[in-house]
Amino acid sequence: MVQLMRVGAVAGFLAPIVASLFIASAILFYPPFSWTNNALSDLGVVEGATSILFTVGLIGAGVLGFVFAVLGLYKFAGENRLGKTGSAVFAAATVALVCIGVFNEHAVPTHYLVSVAFFTLTPIALFILTCAFFRSRQRDLAAFTVVIGLAAAVPWILQFTIHYVPNVAIPEAVSAAAVSVWAFVLAAKMHKPKKMRV
Repeated sequence: MVQLMRVGAVAGFLAPIVASLFIASAILFYPPFSWTNNALSDLGVVEGATSILFTVGLIGAGVLGFVFAVLGLYKFAGENRLGKTGSAVFAAATVALVCIGVFNEHAVPTHYLVSVAFFTLTPIALFILTCAFFRSRQRDLAAFTVVIGLAAAVPWILQFTIHYVPNVAIPEAVSAAAVSVWAFVLAAKMHKPKKMRV
């Protein structure tokens, strides 16, 4: 079990790295990209290397994220129902991330639906996991997770209420960066697993 958890931990380290490197490379290959006027998904419909890099990055990160959720997070947080539920919701979010790569913006309305699913399910999973960690008396981890959940959700709440940027690349990036930090921290803890108390 510990070995499988460590496989999941490695995937948790790699998923944000793969996503960041490939998306950054896609942006470099497309100079017209604007953080305020574009969505990150716009990169997926640019011909040539840009769309390939973006698509591979999302699918690769999603697959690694799924391994992290199933082999790592589920075993680390899954000794109570809240932990299992939060891990399952996070796994569903990673499937949505893969689908964002598979179904680009030309796939209407599928692309929109899976994008909304990813950015909605991720903070929901974090809030559920916050409760699981709190219940298992891992108060520091619960506090950290709820802060990350808020960091993932607030950019979208603000975008839909005050519309602070013309398009969504910034809320996408901020939300994803917050979850990446969380994945790194959880992956590090999985190398020294601590049994959760129910």
